[in-house]
Amino acid sequence: MAAIHDVMPMFALYQPESVDDALRLLDQFGAGAWTMAGGLDTFDWLKDRTKRTEAVVELGNIAELSGIKEVDGGLEIGATTTLTEIAQHPVVRQRFGLLAEAAGLVASPQIRHQGTLGGNVSQDARCWYYRAGWPCYRAGGNICYADTPTAINREHAILHADRCVAVSPSDTAPALVALDASLVIRRLGGERVVAAQDYFVGPGRDITRMTALRPDELLTAIRIPAAWAGAEFYFEKVRDRQVWDFPLVNVASAMKVSGGTIQSLRIVVGAVAATPLRLTAVETAVAGKPRTPETAAMAGRLAVEGAQPLEHNGYKVPLMRNLVARAIRGAGAATT
Repeated sequence: MAAIHDVMPMFALYQPESVDDALRLLDQFGAGAWTMAGGLDTFDWLKDRTKRTEAVVELGNIAELSGIKEVDGGLEIGATTTLTEIAQHPVVRQRFGLLAEAAGLVASPQIRHQGTLGGNVSQDARCWYYRAGWPCYRAGGNICYADTPTAINREHAILHADRCVAVSPSDTAPALVALDASLVIRRLGGERVVAAQDYFVGPGRDITRMTALRPDELLTAIRIPAAWAGAEFYFEKVRDRQVWDFPLVNVASAMKVSGGTIQSLRIVVGAVAATPLRLTAVETAVAGKPRTPETAAMAGRLAVEGAQPLEHNGYKVPLMRNLVARAIRGAGAATT
């Protein structure tokens, strides 16, 4: 295992005051630049000296990257808007309560005051082998240490594993996918808008990264359309402790119901695969069906088809099945 140190390696710190200035720095340094917002993921890496960087581009002085505004019945949220602001914002709570609920369950109050929405969806894998500097597939090696007979893999993937079995650790990511959000990504001379579902990158596509961001690009905003505003929302997170911990499994759903019949649904599960997992088969299966315990049970069974648990995370299969069923039933801490 790699040695752990408390002293950060040397790097140049830049604190641009505009997006254009930040983009020029990212273009100049390329892969040698590290973008930092709240810093919670960054400081873990740099303190442990597991990763090094030539330059840190700190975004705290860029006012245009923060804030929440209403646009065409939906919302545009700056990437450096804190999780606390999102969880407490009256419009988010009233019209898009799914995101407010998810943001309010991230980590602890202190971390939510500092952590940002862009950072929460863009954080790196939390597998302790990778974080400790073991030469795994994701770090450029030729083995997944978490997928061996003696591995500690209680928190790893049960679905869609491809060499790496680390999971997406974000709480807000499933909510954004369920809300059909888009992420605005800028680089010098251009902008692209990526659906939230496509922002997250699995190991089968590129095992060295978790998101679609390239080294010279900056996530600037998250756009949530009006389509699911005021729908019936459900978010539930299961974790070891009721504060600070990352999810063992979380589920986010947006549902439209009429006369007891499910008209349409988007449902996404986190911490079971390398990316937030949208359950399209479940969405199709329940559309047009009555919202009954039988429909919920059917959805739960369908959700876990094909699951392949590791040595120590078999509990995630019934946990995921039950959370999906609860999201369909609407039992527990539903938010509308």
